[in-house]
Amino acid sequence: MNEANGNKRLIRTRKGRLVAGVCSGIGVYTDIDPTVVRLIFVALTLVTAGVFALVYLLAWVIIPEEGEGPSIAENLIKKTGGG
Repeated sequence: MNEANGNKRLIRTRKGRLVAGVCSGIGVYTDIDPTVVRLIFVALTLVTAGVFALVYLLAWVIIPEEGEGPSIAENLIKKTGGG
């Protein structure tokens, strides 16, 4: 589980992932089946003419991966000296 001291933490999971683990991570965090989360992402992507695909990419960059400390965005900020 991804709980530390009783606090849930949103992470991209390794188990059950299809692409980057965003939908499976959101599913675990919200206690919703990851398939339902994927269908919602697909529907929103179609309704918004692809804009929601950018939301998925941003989530991939911002949400840390299971077993890793910082997210991709945090690592990039540290490398460029912005943090």
